[in-house]
This record gives sequence, C-alpha cells and structure tokens, in this order.
Amino acid sequence: MTSIKDVARAAGVSTATVSRVLANKPYVSPEVRQRVLEAVERLGYRPNLVARGLRAQQTNTIGLLVSDIRNPYFTDVSRAVEDLAYEHGFTLFLGNTDENPQKETLYLQSMRDHNVAGLIFSPTRQASEHFTALNLTLPTVVIDRAVREGDVDMVLIDNVEAAYRLTQHLLEQGYTRLAGLFGEMSVTGRERQRGFEKALREHGLAPLQMRFLPPYIQTGYEATRALLQSQPRPDAILATNSLLLAGALKAIREAGLPLPEAIGLAGFDETTWTPLVEPPLTVIAQPTYEIGRMAMRMLLERLENPALPYRQVILKGQLILRRSTLRRTEG
Repeated sequence: MTSIKDVARAAGVSTATVSRVLANKPYVSPEVRQRVLEAVERLGYRPNLVARGLRAQQTNTIGLLVSDIRNPYFTDVSRAVEDLAYEHGFTLFLGNTDENPQKETLYLQSMRDHNVAGLIFSPTRQASEHFTALNLTLPTVVIDRAVREGDVDMVLIDNVEAAYRLTQHLLEQGYTRLAGLFGEMSVTGRERQRGFEKALREHGLAPLQMRFLPPYIQTGYEATRALLQSQPRPDAILATNSLLLAGALKAIREAGLPLPEAIGLAGFDETTWTPLVEPPLTVIAQPTYEIGRMAMRMLLERLENPALPYRQVILKGQLILRRSTLRRTEG
C-alpha cells in the first residue's frame, strides 16, 4: 500500500509538505503543490480522511452498504441496523450501490478511508462471486446474498426453499402455466429461480417463461405487459421482490384481468401495501427487521472478539396466503 513517505519521496519533498498540500494549507508554492498532487495521482495514494493522526484508533461509525434503500426490504433492514447501532453508541455511514460494481467499489473505498469500525454489506452479484477480490480487512457481516468464497459472517434467507413453497402453493391452486420475474443482478434471483423450477419439475411441468430483470417497478410492469400479450398467456406470475411485484400488479390491472380468476399473482416481501390492495396479495414475508438486528448483533460480537469462528445464520420466510392466488380452499 502506498504511504505518505512514498509520495514525499516521489515528489522530492518532506512528509510534512505532503500533509500541508493534502490539507490545502497555505505557504506551499504552486510548483511544489502541483508536484505533490501529481505524485499522489500517479501512486494512487489515498489518505485516511478521518484518522490521519489517529490511525490506530477506531471510529464509532458502522458502514451499511445496500443495493437500493428505496426497496422496502432494505428500508426495514437498515432501520433495524440503525436502531441497534444507536443503542450501542454507533452511527451509520449508508451507501446505495444500485447493483453497480463500480459504485460498490467506490463506497467500499470511502468507508475504508473514513475508518469505519465495521461493515454490514449486501454485495452485488459480482462481489458475491469474487468476494475475496474485495480485500476487505475490516469486520464484515454479509446480508441477503451468500458469497462463494472467503471467511465472513452471513445472515441469509433460505431463498430456494421460500420460492419452492410459494410455487408449490400456486400449483396446488391449479395453476399450470407459471411465469417468473427474477432479479437479474444478484444471487438472490438465481436462488429463487432454483426453488421455482424445482417445484415445477416435481409436478412434471416447466416454466412457461422466466424473465431476469433489474429490480424496479417499471421493469416488472413492462415484462408483465409482454407476458400478458404472449400466447399462451401465463395463468400465474411469481415476482421475486416487492418492486417487480408492484409493476406486475399495475400491468394486470391495466389489462383488466381479475385476480385470481383470470390470473394468479404472488411474490416476495410483505410491505405496507401488499395486504391493502384489492385483492390482497399472497407473499413470502421475510423477517427483515430480524435480519438487520441479527447482522448488527453479529458485527458487535465480532468487534468485541475478532477471533470468533465465522457464522452463517439462515432464516426462513413466512408464506402468507391471500386472495390474489386462492382458487381453492387450502387444507
């Protein structure tokens, strides 16, 4: 790692001069300032923004990096993390990656620069598959998305099992032409695809269609409009997050198709609106608040005892049956 001494040597100045330039203090000639800044750029030097003189000390800030705080799942998780962090005297540094690996890298570097005490992190698909390449040296708890390599604490949902149960319910209700809307930019969507296909195989069926999409309302809406215009048309749609589910509901309503008589609709995430629309929607409710508190609790334990064995906690979602899928009485 490049140090301030390396920059000073490359620029032909003292470390004190480098510090003055980086702190934008006066009494440094324009020529010397330019030489130092060029050396910083050339060597890729990144000073610690918070603890230049206190590098051995830990801040009371926790980094929280999620894909999109507008997603109700992450809103609930973030609130739980903040609640427990506040109870223990920590503040949050929150970042949204928007499932963009470049943005993710920038936030991770910024959190290192600000010397956060620890990190709670929902990685992009790329980071999940190549986790060790991130070179994270700070205490970290991964949430929502399992990583394929490296030792790290994790709090996850059994996504395969949850999607399997939801699909099994649709099949028991007599639906046979099932389409699935899956998030394309995380491992979560792929895990839920596996559960979806497993249930169909056990009934001798194949998916009518599967769409892998950015997790937004508009993409769910557009994909569902296309599905409703296809032949044969699906008789049930499963959406694997609340934003895709909202988009699917909008398209079905615009098409004038009654739920569940003409088509069934089910999805993931219990939100404020899923029980209030007409008809109310069948969903897998994820224990979002519990996920956030569990992740923060594990991080606090890791900060207290870095030698703890790494742990993986897998929670289960709750299947909530409502009229958007109920054609038959469940036994």
